[in-house]
Amino acid sequence: MQLCCLTGGVLLLVFFLDNRFRVLPSAIHNHLPIHHPGLVITDITVKQCSSINPLSSCVLDPDVWHRVEKDLYLNTGWVNKAYVHIQRKLEEDLEPEDKVITDVRMGKLDPAIGEKNKGADKWESRNAGIWLKRSSKRHDSDSKRVITAVDVLFGADAVEPRPGWEVKDTPLLLDTSGEMQEARLSVRRGPPMKIENPVPRVRKDGKFKILQVSDLHLSTGIGKCRDAEPPGHNGGRCDADTRTLEFVGKILDQEKPDMVVLSGDQINGETSPDAQSAIFKMAEVFISRSIPYATIYGNHDDEGSLTRAMSMSLTESLPFSLSQPGPNTISGIGNYYVEVLAHSSKHSALTVYLLDTHSYSPDEKQFRGYDWVKPDQIRWFRDTSQTLKEKDEHRHYTHIHLDMAFIHIPLPEYRDTSLQRVGEWREPPTAPGFNSHFKDALVQEGVTVVSCGHDHVNDYCALSRSSPTSSESSSDSHSPNPAGKPDLWLCYGGASGFGGYGGYDGYHRRVRVFEIDTNDARISTWKRVEWGEDDATEKRIDEQVIVEGGRVVGIPGLGRV
Repeated sequence: MQLCCLTGGVLLLVFFLDNRFRVLPSAIHNHLPIHHPGLVITDITVKQCSSINPLSSCVLDPDVWHRVEKDLYLNTGWVNKAYVHIQRKLEEDLEPEDKVITDVRMGKLDPAIGEKNKGADKWESRNAGIWLKRSSKRHDSDSKRVITAVDVLFGADAVEPRPGWEVKDTPLLLDTSGEMQEARLSVRRGPPMKIENPVPRVRKDGKFKILQVSDLHLSTGIGKCRDAEPPGHNGGRCDADTRTLEFVGKILDQEKPDMVVLSGDQINGETSPDAQSAIFKMAEVFISRSIPYATIYGNHDDEGSLTRAMSMSLTESLPFSLSQPGPNTISGIGNYYVEVLAHSSKHSALTVYLLDTHSYSPDEKQFRGYDWVKPDQIRWFRDTSQTLKEKDEHRHYTHIHLDMAFIHIPLPEYRDTSLQRVGEWREPPTAPGFNSHFKDALVQEGVTVVSCGHDHVNDYCALSRSSPTSSESSSDSHSPNPAGKPDLWLCYGGASGFGGYGGYDGYHRRVRVFEIDTNDARISTWKRVEWGEDDATEKRIDEQVIVEGGRVVGIPGLGRV
């Protein structure tokens, strides 16, 4: 007992000595509970320069300073540019004279004014209204309050969804014009937090609900509304992103989906010079509610500051994200699938396929308009579907397995005016001019419904049927609409964002809900709207059953609506 007490006392003494004086080697020091390896920030400043003065530079000594590669004027300054620079060191390389940053404030006045507990460390002033509290105490470099990373976000509505990060309420004090250019520091305290990927699973009652949110068209900053309805709402003032995200948040709270599919054009490229700020706003509304979400891209997502690959890498790193870039051996970014597991087993109850429909036609002379799903993507889809069906997780599932798909740009088959449909057709579908016959592959692999976005004011589901055989044609010769069996529902999600066009006779923004009942292999769908009379916002619009017993089903008496 004496030996144990002595050993414990020595370890405790060494622990506290190391906390202040770093007496242990790094290999041991970094694994102690209150210590963390990696970089710590020792200084932050802003360097401004003139774009018309060849002797002016926005670069500090690169051996000492690291520059955050975001112009604080978002490249809109006629003359000025400015960049945040940081000094950073590995914790183990800190010298006795080095100081680490334990707090950051923004403002014109010294934050110490009015502080009750000022402490020994004084606030230090830097350019652009930055105030730093720095400490040379050795244990502060290991504390959870030490600043270990710095980023820049933009807009009065900037949010920070990354765990351990916080965005400052007060913007950097720069001579900027307009709300979009409000540059704000975002800082992380302590080491990066590990993010676990969520595993979608059917609820105890056998149901699983997917909310499709399409065409958010978010901006850097609050954005400007287009075709807002009703026109005089809120005294005529309409902040696009604020109203869009309030709508989505309301639906999330009411419908409580198990998963969200973002089916493209989350970002309005031309008004998103910092797409990261827009992506963070999109993600925060789901992360704050602990709802898994999966993303594919539209033709506007990569027209801002980030490419598709960069956006996917960023989104993939955020909490509750199911998004994946997919194989790099096929066309596009974001060709992947999500498995939804049964409630109490490892078996797959539902597979959700997500594919990249790209942007604009690569052959405008022959096929004007938009791009299409490529042959290598279709091969990947077929191979993946066949491989999954052979897995034990699929074969040993005791109920009927279901498959769904989401894309952004509609397939050419959406143009067929002869199809029976439920919902609104307010604009001609802007499907690609070339048909790569992805629809045929979906039917052959047993997908029951595909849903897209892109055309903001179309929100219908159209029933595709297989070509009738000769026997079916003869037996249905007295039917007013002789046709084959239902083989696929072609649905639209409808646009949700006020930053994109609306118009067309008072169209209200909307989202689509899919509810999957795995006990009966049934899929139901309906829409929810942002505005409307007679309690329209509380109702399920055009509710219908589209799959029953694992089979695509029509609606008796359904005609073209």
